[in-house]
Amino acid sequence: MSFENLNLIKPLQTALANEGYTIPTPIQKQAIPVILERKDLLGCAQTGTGKTAAFAIPILQILSQEREPGKSKRTIKALIITPTRELAVQVGESFSAYGKHTGLRNTVVYGGVSQYTQTDKLRQGVDILIATPGRLLDLINQNYINLSHIKLLVLDEADRMLDMGFIIDVKKILEKLPEKKQSLFFSATMPPEIVRLSNKILNDPVKIEIAPETKTVEAIKQAVYFVARPDKKKLLIHILKNENVSSALVFTRTKRGADIVSRYLNDAKINTDAIHGNKSQGARQRALNNFKSQRTRVLVATDIAARGIDIEKLSHVFNFDIPDFSELYIHRIGRTGRAGLSGVALSFCDAEERYYLREINRLIKIPIPIIEDHPYKLNDDGIERTEDRDTKMFSRKSGAGKRSGSFRFSGNKKKRWERRPKSIKRKD
Repeated sequence: MSFENLNLIKPLQTALANEGYTIPTPIQKQAIPVILERKDLLGCAQTGTGKTAAFAIPILQILSQEREPGKSKRTIKALIITPTRELAVQVGESFSAYGKHTGLRNTVVYGGVSQYTQTDKLRQGVDILIATPGRLLDLINQNYINLSHIKLLVLDEADRMLDMGFIIDVKKILEKLPEKKQSLFFSATMPPEIVRLSNKILNDPVKIEIAPETKTVEAIKQAVYFVARPDKKKLLIHILKNENVSSALVFTRTKRGADIVSRYLNDAKINTDAIHGNKSQGARQRALNNFKSQRTRVLVATDIAARGIDIEKLSHVFNFDIPDFSELYIHRIGRTGRAGLSGVALSFCDAEERYYLREINRLIKIPIPIIEDHPYKLNDDGIERTEDRDTKMFSRKSGAGKRSGSFRFSGNKKKRWERRPKSIKRKD
């Protein structure tokens, strides 16, 4: 199926052709007809599956067809709520690209910057508003935004809003919306609170679930290095200086960790920026623009700050810290290997992170190959490599040559290794 088979209006077809879009992704193929039929939708799909176009294209068509020519004052007809500034900007760029021949206006509002430019655009009138929850509520309370004319609502990355503590703000916003509207709800995962929220705002929704693109994961060259935590920075520099790494997105678990890694790489004369929640919006956008334009070779980011980053021709993703939720691994490595291009995902695993690695192997159903030939190999003192039927990770058993296995502490340390580490609280 091509986009031409989706009964899209000519302005959208022209814009999509200019963007090089020919074949819709699975979420686009399923969601666009449902939204055009004016039905509520509950979509469960990972980042990188094309969700933005899945809701932006039909929203633009609906508003374009219902637009009243000659009406002087534009009112906000569609509201898209996103958890992060970066994702809001990306969604806004997508609406501008797909809708450039429709005559519809969109704008983006988010915190961390002065509101004056945003309020000026709101005064001029917009049809589509993309917003983060905090700034949206603030501007509503200042009477800059009126939601009484909303016909279409999108909650994007709802699970991430829950993680970031925005659900209370979202509920306050929902109270200010008209009862009669079309609601679209997208989330990568469906924890109980998200399910309860969807039940409250959706009316007999069509449910669409897109499984993680395991073929995409398999197409990315993956490997893991076992390395002590103090040596991770040294190993990263070793790889960046000795391997063909044209661009690299490096993930850390915390904001402080991102700053430390960035400083360390810059001291080693590797041009690096960092983005996270403590950076100003201007600094984050400059860092992202520099990385996209390849003025900066390496970008260090936390998971939340990296939501919405879409970089073409990204050659490498580094998991400097192994993610403590296995689904995040899919999100992270999916930043490379896009649009049929090749990509490499390298993970650094210390002794305390091996449980997380085992969970990732279970999720992707493919044992990630281990690279043992590197100068910062983890000291095996006090560690016994034993067979693990669950993960089938490549390893060796003492005195038995190479075979499938995983790592466990021997002797009195075994219980420590068997128990799942406490979840590390992210501060972004």
